[in-house]
Amino acid sequence: TDCWMVNADDSLEVSNRCRGLWWECVTSTLDGIRTCDDYDSILAEHPLKLVLTRALMIVADILTGFAFILLTLGLDCVRLLPDHPPTKARVSLVAAAVQLVAGVPGTVGSVWYAVDVYVERTTLVIQNVFLGVQYQWGWSCWLAMAGGLGSLVAGTALCCCLCSHTGPDHSRTLYRAGRSATGKMYALNTRV
Repeated sequence: TDCWMVNADDSLEVSNRCRGLWWECVTSTLDGIRTCDDYDSILAEHPLKLVLTRALMIVADILTGFAFILLTLGLDCVRLLPDHPPTKARVSLVAAAVQLVAGVPGTVGSVWYAVDVYVERTTLVIQNVFLGVQYQWGWSCWLAMAGGLGSLVAGTALCCCLCSHTGPDHSRTLYRAGRSATGKMYALNTRV
């Protein structure tokens, strides 16, 4: 879904409104008919929170995709790079750093949008202004915050784990050429 803002339960509406980064939908509570309208243009005059959240989420998506590709190249089972363990460890470390960096715009964009929705609603309530529709956070806003924080945690965990194993002394223990002891034992004790 693209529901970053949904109308609050205390709104006096006969329809459920859902605003996203790319379109707005209205669902009738009487018959369940849903109508969605795309915004006029991507480059049209939009609120600052919408434009910046779009840009930050696109940057986070691109960086996360790049980190995924790098992390895949750093795997032992992928043979696109030379089978040189320190090189694979460095590629994995770069992927972890890119993943960590990708979490920043994702988290900033989603949290900033959520704070702006909260401030907008609170300002209307404090000033005792009722415009008919009051919005609260939608599923997409929550998922974007969870995704951004997950990206930060994953990047941090990968960086911490790989930094301790990428030095010249530790590269041999992380990526051992040939079979491991468990693999050798399994190969010796198994008959095919």
